[in-house]
Amino acid sequence: MKNQTLAIIAYITLIGWIYSYVQYKSSPDRSRLVRYHLNQALGIFIFTVILWTAIKVISVIVPSIGSILAVAGLLPLVLMTFGAAAASKDILSPVPGVGKLFENRFGFLN
Repeated sequence: MKNQTLAIIAYITLIGWIYSYVQYKSSPDRSRLVRYHLNQALGIFIFTVILWTAIKVISVIVPSIGSILAVAGLLPLVLMTFGAAAASKDILSPVPGVGKLFENRFGFLN
């Protein structure tokens, strides 16, 4: 499978990330593009869990702003779209906002 395709699939759910990771690890030529976008996608998944947990806690404490915060729950979808778009263009650029936090953070991808 092409490296560009694997980089895009990494952003499509956790199952897509796992598939891309397994393909990346079994590949003799480990593409920098795939590794970079695996890092970015995993970072977005971690950010998503933290964000949704925070939204849930805040919604329980202050129920009146729960519906407003629910819109913030769409942020990971936007970030994944930006990441997949960058992967489709063979660009190694971080996703806006949280992308810099996760550049080269996960050592098991090397």
